[in-house]
Parts: sequence; C-alpha cells; structure tokens
Amino acid sequence: MNNFLFTSESVSEGHPDKVADQISDAILDAYLELDPNSKVACECLITTGQLVIAGEISSTAHVDVVAVARDVIRHIGYDDPAVGFDYATAAYINLLHEQSPEINNSVSDGGAGDQGLMFGYACKETTWHMPLPIELSHDLMIRLAAMRRSGKHNWLRPDAKCQVTVEYKRDVPVGIETVVLSTQHIEEISQEDIKDILQTELILPLAHEYFYNSQPKILVNPSGSFTIGGPHGDTGLTGRKIIVDSYGGSCPHGGGAFSGKDPSKVDRSAAYAARYVANHIVSAGLAERCTVQISYAIGLAVPTSIYVNTHGTGSLSDEIIANHISGIFDLRPEGIIKALDLKRPIYKETATYGHFGRTQFPWEKIDQTKVENLKNIS
Repeated sequence: MNNFLFTSESVSEGHPDKVADQISDAILDAYLELDPNSKVACECLITTGQLVIAGEISSTAHVDVVAVARDVIRHIGYDDPAVGFDYATAAYINLLHEQSPEINNSVSDGGAGDQGLMFGYACKETTWHMPLPIELSHDLMIRLAAMRRSGKHNWLRPDAKCQVTVEYKRDVPVGIETVVLSTQHIEEISQEDIKDILQTELILPLAHEYFYNSQPKILVNPSGSFTIGGPHGDTGLTGRKIIVDSYGGSCPHGGGAFSGKDPSKVDRSAAYAARYVANHIVSAGLAERCTVQISYAIGLAVPTSIYVNTHGTGSLSDEIIANHISGIFDLRPEGIIKALDLKRPIYKETATYGHFGRTQFPWEKIDQTKVENLKNIS
C-alpha cells in the first residue's frame, strides 16, 4: 500500500494533435458509412495554413476526404488565421493511396494486420472504472469546451491542455493536489481575469464535486500569454496523444495509436478488447485493479499471449484468471470486431477526451453473462 502523487493530462479538441486525430477518424467514419469492410490507415499532419492527409485505403467507397477535413476543422472553430487556422483558405494535400496487397492478404482470412502488444486497464477509483487523474483531466477539458461554445466567454479559443495531480494514500485517491490549465485566448483579456474566471467557474466547482473541501494548487497559463495557438502555434500529428487517449499513464502502453485505423488493425480493436476484458474482471469482483495485455503476430488470428495483472488485489491468482480469458472472450480480430460491432462509423467521437470510460462506446458495455462466467472461475 503506497502514498503518492500521480498526474495525468488531457487536451482540448482544438489541440493540433487532436485536430489531426479527429480528421483521421472522421475520414475513417466516412468510408465505413459507405463500405463497412473498408480498410483504412489514415494519418494527418496539420501546420500553419496546410493540412497533409496520407495513408492507405482499400474500399469500394469514394469519399471527398478534403471536404470531410474542412468540416471537422470548421466545427472545432478554426475559421480565421488569427485563431490559428482557417479551414476555408488552407491548402489541402491528399496523399492517400491503396493499401498494400500483402497487408490486405494478411487480414483477409481473419489474421492480425500486424504484430503488436496492446494493454487494457480498469480500476474501482471511479464509477466507470477509470483512474481518477485522467477522468478529472478529461472532465476539465470537456467543461472548458462547453464554456467556449456557450458564447458567454468569447475570449476563449480552441487550443487548450490541462494536468491534474491526485494525492493517494494507501493506493486510494484522497484529494486533488495540483491543477495546471493552459488555454488559448484573445489578446484583450488579462492573465489575472483568465485565472479568476477559470478558477471560480471551472476548476474549483469540478474539484468540489469530487472532494467537497478540496483546495488544490492552481496554475493557469503558467507560461503567460497564450494567444498564438492551434496548428499555427504547434504542428499536429495523428496518433501523438496516445496516453491522453488511454489511461493517462496509469498502466503500460503498447505504443500503437488508435485514430485513423479501421478495426482490422489490432492496434485499435485489441486495445478496446483489452479494456473490455479488464473492465469485466473488475466488474466481476475478481480485482480492485486490473491490467490486461494481449499480443499478436501478423497474419495469425489467435493471440500469441494473454497477460493479467491484478496488482495484488485479485481474489484469484493472476495465472488462473489469465488461463480462463480465451474461453470467455473471443480475442481473435474477427471475434473482437463481431462482439463489439466495430464496423460502424463510431470513431470520430473517440478522437477527443479519451477512448475509455465513456459509456456510449461498445467496449465499455458490461455483458452480465461474461461477468457470471468470470465469477464461476475456480
């Protein structure tokens, strides 16, 4: 049992890397809408006045990917060079081409499209079995976006990021130690006003919902003025926020990004499956915390390994639980896709505020039959 501080971060929908993620997943959704069997690996680079779309696609569908990208950027709020990007006047470079036949052949009979290792995690720190630091970080960014879109605070601009440090005693979260929040803004507002508004209307109300007497240290725009943001301030790339996308560093990460990849890519679908398994283990009462790793070899359907770590909180040994996983969950790529119904245009929504702990996604649903099967392990 440990006493420690732990920090996780989140970023806004206007953060350049997240802009790239949203475009990649919006393009994926557009293809899946027309052809559920589309094979898509789409990545974006966005910088001052330019967007590059690259990758490999095999599909019967025909999608105007530039129109899709423009719509995403407009919706985020980048409609003026002064804000950081103008969707209407930017240059768009489309470098998409057909998927390699060798990769296509490797998944044609249900095999994994690549080798790789994927991690899933669940814990009882929050209602939705997510670590508290990442849940708080995402919640801050969601509420900040709502403030900006409400029209009440027209000094806010789309680019923002935050960090939340949580204090743990005996492995249990007991308070919020520090909140760091940086947000893009217009020049006409002072740093003092920004800090006062965000502290009073955003940070402290949220902190008090989780810990009623919380008085965290608050750092707002600690580097000072933040008027130059978005893709003009920092180049964005698809897949560069993998820790924000997952568990905020509370468990290992296999290294594979999610956005822009269709579910035949185990980087994405098996990461969802690993979360699904870990969440069921915790929901079944077999552990307070659980990390699951699944690994694959290219062209082969059956995982090369399944690893379970309950971090000393398990009611059974990790080995016993791991030995029963493949009998309860079908972790072949096609099995995952079928069980979670992944050939649908559901991915753009995952590209902001995390892929896990949000009940609208199928990998977050709890199957009571699987829970009972796990409870019956002996």
